[in-house]
Amino acid sequence: MNHILLIAQVIVATLLIILILLQQRGSGLGQAFGGGGGESYGIRRGMEKKIFWATVFFGTIFIILALLNLII
Repeated sequence: MNHILLIAQVIVATLLIILILLQQRGSGLGQAFGGGGGESYGIRRGMEKKIFWATVFFGTIFIILALLNLII
């Protein structure tokens, strides 16, 4: 059972890394100081929204697997 949890955690961690790397960021440091060109940073649409929620989902699954790995 412990090996199954460990393998599942490695797979979820790999998917989580890929999803985090796929997320788009703003235009760099210039946007942090107000230079955004009118873009709304907080609004996610389409595929970007799906990637965001998949990241949240896999992050939650990763935490649950990590806690189960400690308990078992």
